[in-house]
Amino acid sequence: MSKTIFVLNGPNLNLLGEREPHIYGSTTLADIRRNCEAKAETLGFKIDFRQTNFEGELVESIHQARKEACGIIINPAAYTFTSIALLDALKTFDGPKIELHISNVHARESIYHNSLISRIATAIMIGFGARGYELAIEAMADMAKAS
Repeated sequence: MSKTIFVLNGPNLNLLGEREPHIYGSTTLADIRRNCEAKAETLGFKIDFRQTNFEGELVESIHQARKEACGIIINPAAYTFTSIALLDALKTFDGPKIELHISNVHARESIYHNSLISRIATAIMIGFGARGYELAIEAMADMAKAS
């Protein structure tokens, strides 16, 4: 079994810490990456951590995960609500998939309430702030060990 968890991040997440800190907090994506890597190491896993502003790159990462990852944690950002391509790619990944959002999308504008990705996610982590990533790593490690 692979011991690598892919952590995929969609558009504008490279601006964490700067963009709307009242919603997303002051933690940067680099901080999140370090925290994920440290958490995974304590659990005996490795992280392949990626961010892109391009839908096709996310799809390609999911395709790569099919051969290299025991699980995917994905914060698709705006693509959550629009990307059938991302949904279809995630359907091809047989391992556990956790959809993650820093903010509670259900407490925000209605445009953020209908996730396409939730339909195929094994689990959903919403509203725990940047700490949600570490919680998702713990959950994914448990799911990967169980499968």
